[in-house]
Amino acid sequence: MSASRIVVTGIGASTPIGGTAPESWSALLGGASGARTLEYDWVEKYQLPVTFAAEAIVRPETVLDRPVAKRLDPSAQLALVAAMEAWEDAGSPEVDPDRLGVDFATGIGGFWTLLNAWDTLREKGPRRVMPMTVPMLMPNAAAGNLSLHFNARAFARTVASACASSTESIVNALEHLQDGLADVVIAGGTESVIHPITIAGFASMQALSKRNEDPAEASRPTSVDRDGFVMGEGAAVLILETEEHAKARGARIYATVVGGGVTADSYHITANDPEGLGAARAVRQALEMAGASPDDVTHVNAHATSTPVGDPNEYVALKSVFGSRIDEIPVSATKASTGHLLGGTGALEAIFAILAIRDRQAPPTINVTEQDPEVPFAIDAKPISLGSGDQLAISNSFGFGGHNAVVAFASV
Repeated sequence: MSASRIVVTGIGASTPIGGTAPESWSALLGGASGARTLEYDWVEKYQLPVTFAAEAIVRPETVLDRPVAKRLDPSAQLALVAAMEAWEDAGSPEVDPDRLGVDFATGIGGFWTLLNAWDTLREKGPRRVMPMTVPMLMPNAAAGNLSLHFNARAFARTVASACASSTESIVNALEHLQDGLADVVIAGGTESVIHPITIAGFASMQALSKRNEDPAEASRPTSVDRDGFVMGEGAAVLILETEEHAKARGARIYATVVGGGVTADSYHITANDPEGLGAARAVRQALEMAGASPDDVTHVNAHATSTPVGDPNEYVALKSVFGSRIDEIPVSATKASTGHLLGGTGALEAIFAILAIRDRQAPPTINVTEQDPEVPFAIDAKPISLGSGDQLAISNSFGFGGHNAVVAFASV
């Protein structure tokens, strides 16, 4: 493993609160909510118990050329839109294709393509199923298409670890760059599964908020009256590269990626460990790699999905690492604004953590009517100043299957 520092030189995002990363950040600081009532006939047709979600505010097919959009599932469309923004933001780096890699993620993959193909098969027969069906539905479609679009030949890898997926992809990118496998990596995640089956399935397991009359205030992490998460959609991409490569080309640097941790609970297929042992180990791994102590952390972007069980379990995990100081560290629970992007959420929240330490303000956590005494994070309905000193932020992601992933960023 090399001693090279790894830096972030570009960011891009297509989210429920903005069509770009800067738009999403501005909306987040302003307390926006991306949750809206779903205007589709299938909501009433299937009598869904949840009638709202946080869809990407800009439809990707309106951004991409039509021939490109037609051969991509919506999840891959979103990934490409966010990646093109991030690449341009990074200055469209000139890099040997053999030294350019892709570490990408999704929780579910080409869900719409799969189910639309099934409908076509049943209604019109096998001859009408599109030849591109399998390449569009496979979970590695986003990574593969990004590799093709940017001529990335070092590798094109895919992580599918539920809601921890894209944070894990960033940790992988960090390690791959440190191992000398590439000079530049396109990392991130995507998800587009706002569909009657996923809504019905998550609602059946009592995971979704059912505040149908007030979608904008449905996601309320740490609030005593939280009742579940809000399904989100979107993609987020980071351009990571070695510091030597970035400086050689005069790139603007957002932050340094200083550490990452990936662990497993081995506790339950959907519930996280109530003692937070795996989550705490992931945080400690990230800090150890960063050469930092818990006292160095100035900001936390919490996973905080707004579920009755998940939020307290995350607090328990962080308290085991930070002790009583966790009640003082500025924390943001940004899913209150964006909803939960599943496999795309970690990369988006990583971008928010990076921008927080750049601008030295932690974004607000909206919709908290009364904070749960079992989850006494230091949150606020307005942005929180992080001060003028050196900044170290961590971003947490936890997923079904017992997956835990944490990434740490330092200011420059």
